[in-house]
Amino acid sequence: MSVNSSSHHKLRARVIAPARLHMGFLDLGGSLGRRFGSIGVGVSEIATRLSMMPSDRLTAHGPGADRAIAAVNKFVSALEQDFAVEIRIEDAIPGHIGLGSGTQLELAVGMALSRLYGLDLSVRDLAPIVERGARSGIGIAVFEQGGLVVDGGRGENTVIPPVVARLEFPADWRLILVLDERDLGLHGKDEIEAFRALPVFPAKEAAHLCHLLLMKGLPALVERDIRGFGEVIAELQRSVGDYFAPAQGGRFTSAGVAKALAFLEAQGAVGIGQSSWGPTGFCLAENATRGEMLVTAARRRFGGTTGLRFLLATPRNKGADVMLERTDASREKTLRL
Repeated sequence: MSVNSSSHHKLRARVIAPARLHMGFLDLGGSLGRRFGSIGVGVSEIATRLSMMPSDRLTAHGPGADRAIAAVNKFVSALEQDFAVEIRIEDAIPGHIGLGSGTQLELAVGMALSRLYGLDLSVRDLAPIVERGARSGIGIAVFEQGGLVVDGGRGENTVIPPVVARLEFPADWRLILVLDERDLGLHGKDEIEAFRALPVFPAKEAAHLCHLLLMKGLPALVERDIRGFGEVIAELQRSVGDYFAPAQGGRFTSAGVAKALAFLEAQGAVGIGQSSWGPTGFCLAENATRGEMLVTAARRRFGGTTGLRFLLATPRNKGADVMLERTDASREKTLRL
């Protein structure tokens, strides 16, 4: 059912797009012809939530409204179709803290348009229109299917980095996010310039990281060996963090996050890392009870005026929720289509 198929009811598209943790790059040098390659996972507790309805003109309200309008205009140009809609953004993933805010918002807008207008477009049809997937394909893959995803990087003719592995992330494991509300990660022109200025990533190191992930990290995940998986993520993060250190001021963007992660590691957390350019850091705990103990200890140690916030999060093993609803005003109810 599309926006034009019923004049008696109001149609509304709703999208919930989860945040993603970018756990690191695999081959920043591209010695085999494919550059980047990434690993990441979806997170349930932080998401962009929006609704879209037909209107007489294009409007958007809420956090990220300007970006949502810009995304609609890109779809107007690419699809050669006018979209007069009202967008209401209830929640938005905070921008430039390493959780994939831009990708999730733009894909949410695109999928809402597709569902509302009956366009039958996939996530991978929409992503190139808003220029997503230029380096990492993790945000697109998490929107599409959730879980733990590995993409194969960019080859000469790649439009969107292909997903080469997608695994269920153990539902009982917990992700501890360390947020620094005083800092932002590199983005925009600064990010592009940072990539341009960095030296060639050693092929030998890339080979080592890929070997580690394929023959230790992914099997450990399947066998629910959190320590083995965590060791691989931590080593990958050390390698890539040190490579990016000249651009971001150290292995971690935020000195406060670095201190908090060192404390959590000393308390037994594993899989220590930074998502994308940060400043958001993360680590893993084997279950909710252990995770709550670690978060409580960290809040006690770093509470007060540090600007740090600790969030106990669960992995999301499904992609974005995209729903079309028919609002019957005469009966005052909403029907899911």
